[in-house]
Amino acid sequence: MAVITLPYRYLERLTGVDRETIISRLPMLGSDIERIEDDHVDVEFFPNRPDLFSVEGVARALRGFLGKETGLPEYRVNPSGMKFTVDPGLAAIRPVLGSAVIRGISFDEEAILSIMGLQEALHWAVGRGRSKVAIGIHDLDTVTPPFHYLASERTRTFVPLDYEEELTMEEILAKHPKGRMYSSIVNDFPRFPLIVDDLDRVLSFPPIINGELTRVTTETRNILLDCTGTDERAVRTAVTIICTAMAEAGASIESIEIEGVRWPDLSPAVRYVQTGDCNRLLGTTLSPDEMAELLRRMRYGAAGAKEGMVRVEVPCYRADIMHDWDLFEDVAIAFGYDRFPTGISPTFAIGKPHPVNQIGSLVRQVITGFGFIEVIPFTLSNEAVMFTAMQRPVRDDLLRVLHPITEDHTLLRTDLLPLLLEICQLNRHRELPQRIFCVGDVVRGVETFQKAAFVSIHPAADFTEAYAHADAICRELALPFTVRESDDPAFIGGRRGDILVNGKDAGVFGEIHPAVLNAFELEHSVAAFELDLRAVPGYPGSPGTP
Repeated sequence: MAVITLPYRYLERLTGVDRETIISRLPMLGSDIERIEDDHVDVEFFPNRPDLFSVEGVARALRGFLGKETGLPEYRVNPSGMKFTVDPGLAAIRPVLGSAVIRGISFDEEAILSIMGLQEALHWAVGRGRSKVAIGIHDLDTVTPPFHYLASERTRTFVPLDYEEELTMEEILAKHPKGRMYSSIVNDFPRFPLIVDDLDRVLSFPPIINGELTRVTTETRNILLDCTGTDERAVRTAVTIICTAMAEAGASIESIEIEGVRWPDLSPAVRYVQTGDCNRLLGTTLSPDEMAELLRRMRYGAAGAKEGMVRVEVPCYRADIMHDWDLFEDVAIAFGYDRFPTGISPTFAIGKPHPVNQIGSLVRQVITGFGFIEVIPFTLSNEAVMFTAMQRPVRDDLLRVLHPITEDHTLLRTDLLPLLLEICQLNRHRELPQRIFCVGDVVRGVETFQKAAFVSIHPAADFTEAYAHADAICRELALPFTVRESDDPAFIGGRRGDILVNGKDAGVFGEIHPAVLNAFELEHSVAAFELDLRAVPGYPGSPGTP
């Protein structure tokens, strides 16, 4: 969730209404007021509405919602005559570039804070921490077009923002705060993305840092916007939101030609929706004209069409509109949630605990009663923890992560015991004894089911302790079981046992093998137990996720 700071003075200037009205009506737009201060209000907006991540965007929405300025905002885009070239070598590095020229800006401190805040909020909500989209804002009057987006040598030097001396791009990743923060995005590429002007002066090293040459100040009147990334739709969203926000502040927008394509395109998308569908979903009786009027209050272009249809022009900055129901939600907001009648739902049902949850709760009560502390390990793990460290063969029915972002999280856990030992490893500097357990999902193939496991680590932990607790747990669960000697390599031979229910393996217990202890860097013996909860009476018999 994005929390946006809205200065009263700037917002009042853009909306033409007083702060009391703003504060009273903001929650009806679907936002939460976090705190109210003397000079500003902090408001939380959902990530699906990045167009509201600036004072300008909020003012635009409020003017429509309050009926002061309804209908589709129109944004003219004049040609700037400027061009961008794109190096083909960027195709495998950071291939997408969007840009625009924004002229006639009158920046004061509040406006600068708003645009910088919007930039960072978009980096988070749309750009996924700059990996998907990164935004650069430059003083246009300090550079010379045309501009060039290059795949540069890593040794190229320039003065990064907030520095006075030149650094190589590799040095920026090592020394600059932004370089250290975002180096993982580009560090593995043989070349780095770079934006330069026609005099070969550096504007930006996306997605890391701009050059000091193009710093934006209160004296800046014209801006060059660049957005680079890996996803064209996300880049277009960022460009249109920033351009339209600046247009709301009084700037004019000009296009730039990028490899024969003009950016930005601020024209609306057109959709046709059925009034009947909206009424059935909301429980209203709106006519096409009434529905169109409500949509105009939400800053759409809308007019009633034939046969109960409404023609809707969706503003370019509304990247969240993907289904007719998204439009119907805005109809409900404009209609007013306070106007919907209250009552008991005609669909009435009595809820009850799922058997899986009941069994899990019972297991927790039993093991907690033995003095164990519950932990919640990660659902994702890797072969090294699940199998190599446990001396167990790799299973054939693993559910692997298709594109893991780290080697630590490559598959869904198949057992709980290795993760408990990993937690003991992380806490080996803590006092002993440590007795922990967990109850949760494991995945084998495409089937999800539940297991319970515990470990007890201290100098005297042994097979007897594991057997005693395993026996007590099974008896408390009314689980008829027998025990046979186990061959599980994670445990010491002769100090391990399998739990059998109706002749089938249901669990294992015993004393952990020294080689496993060494793999997890543990210095004391460990008594352990793991149980497949499908063996417990009352567990649902159907396969798959409950």
